[in-house]
Amino acid sequence: MTKGVIRGFILAAILSASGTAADDTIGTTESWLKDGENAIAERAAYKINNKRAKNVILFVGDGMGVSTLTAARILEGQLRGETGEENYLSFEKFPNTALVKTYNVDAQVADSAGTASALNTGIKTRIGVINTPPTQLQKTCADDTFTAVTPLAYYAEKIGLSTGIVSTARLTHATPAAVYAHSPMRDWESDKDVPAEAKEAGCRDIAQQILDPMMGNGLEVALGGGRANFLPTGTGKGKREDGRNITEEWVANNKNAVYVENAADLAAVDLSKTDKLLGLFDNSHMQFSASRSDEQPELATMTETAINMLSKNKNGYYLMVEGGRIDHGHHAGSAYNALNDAVALSAAVRKAMEMVDLDETLILVTADHSHVFTIAGYPKRGNPIFGLVTEVHESEHALAGDHKPYTTLGYHNGPGAVPGERPELTDEQVQDPKFLQQSLIPRGSETHGGEDVALFGIGPRSHFVRGTMEQNVVFHIMDNALDLRKRAAKK
Repeated sequence: MTKGVIRGFILAAILSASGTAADDTIGTTESWLKDGENAIAERAAYKINNKRAKNVILFVGDGMGVSTLTAARILEGQLRGETGEENYLSFEKFPNTALVKTYNVDAQVADSAGTASALNTGIKTRIGVINTPPTQLQKTCADDTFTAVTPLAYYAEKIGLSTGIVSTARLTHATPAAVYAHSPMRDWESDKDVPAEAKEAGCRDIAQQILDPMMGNGLEVALGGGRANFLPTGTGKGKREDGRNITEEWVANNKNAVYVENAADLAAVDLSKTDKLLGLFDNSHMQFSASRSDEQPELATMTETAINMLSKNKNGYYLMVEGGRIDHGHHAGSAYNALNDAVALSAAVRKAMEMVDLDETLILVTADHSHVFTIAGYPKRGNPIFGLVTEVHESEHALAGDHKPYTTLGYHNGPGAVPGERPELTDEQVQDPKFLQQSLIPRGSETHGGEDVALFGIGPRSHFVRGTMEQNVVFHIMDNALDLRKRAAKK
C-alpha cells in the first residue's frame, strides 16, 4: 500500500461523519467482527511521519473532558438523525491518542491559565497565572518582565513563522492569552483590572501585550471576543482607563493591517492584501454556538480565515484555536450550550483537515482540563442525549430512589442543585435549551474536574502522542515537530 493511498484512507476515515457498524443500529455478529478487522487494518497500515512539520495547529476545547467528548459525539450524531453512539467527532479518528495529566504545580484540580501556560511554554506553573515560572507567586510583579517564560509563538516568530489565535472566548482570557502574553494574574485583562501597585512594579495588562513584537513582528491573525478590553472608556463598552485604543494601534502600527467587528466585515477582508488581521466580535465572550447570531462568525469560519491568512507564509505557521465556551456552558450547568460548542469545535477541526496537507502539518486536539460532568444511568441506545433515562426494553422512564425520573447528563456540583425535594421532570422540560442539569452540590458556578484529558494527534511527529503524559509535554511535541528552540537559538 503506497503512502498516498494510506494517507487517503486515514483522511477519508477522519472526515467521514460517522462509523456505523451496519445499516441498522444493532448490527450483526459478522458486521461487528468485520468492523474490528477493519480497525486493525487501519492501524496496521499506519506509517510514522517523522519529517519536520512546516505548520502546527493546536485545537483546545476548553473544559472538553472525556465525558464531554462522549456526550458531544452522541449529540452530533443525533443532530443528523442517528442514534449517536456510533458517531465519531472529526478528530476521534486521529491515529494517535494519549491521556494528559492536568494538575498545576500548586493545585490538584487545575484552571485554564496554568494549563494553557503548560501547553504553550513546556513548563508546569501555578494556578491562575499566565506564562510565569513555577516559583513565581500570583500577583507578584517584582522583576516580572524578566521572569516570564517563553511561549511557543515567540520562538515561531523569531524564526520567521507566522502565528495566530482564534477563540470564542475573550482574546484576553486565559487560554488565548497564553499564546502571546504573560501575567502573574489571569484576571488582569485590561489596565482597569491591574492594581496600581502592580503597575508600579512593572506589570502590564494582557490586552496591550497583543501588540508586543514577539521576537519578530507579532501575531498575524487574532480572532475572537473581548473588545471591551482593547477600547478606552467612553468608546462603546470600552474598559481601558489609560485612554489607549488597542484596535487603532493595531492598524496604525502594522503595515496592511485590518480590524473588523462582525462576520460580514470579516468575509469582506481581502486576505491577499492583508498582513495583519484583528477581529473582535463581542465586547466580552462570543455567543454560544447554539444561539449565535449572524453578526458573529462561527468557529469553523474563523479557523478557515486564520489558516488562509497564515498559509501565505512559505516558512509555515503556528495556530492555536480554542473552543472557549464549552467551559462556560459547563460552569453554568448547561450541557446544552457546552455540547453544542464541542460540536462546533469538531466542525472547526474538520474544516482544518480539509484545508491542510497532513504530510507537513501537525494537528493536535486536546482540552486544558475537564469538568465534573457525568453521562450515566443505563439509557438505551439512541436515547436523546439531553433526555430522561429510558432503559433497554422499557417504554417508561427509569425512576430513581425518590420514584422520579432523571436525566442521562448531570453534574457533581453547580447551579443545577435542587434544595429539598427533587421536582418531577418531564421530557419537554429537560430538553429545553435553558434547562440546567441537576447537580449534587449547590454552587453558583460548576467547577473543573481533575481527571486526565485526551490528546489526539495526526501529521508529522504525531506518533509522540501516546501513553499518559504531563501536560507540558504537549509543548515539547510541537517544539520537536517544528524544531523551534534549536532553530531560534541560531538566530
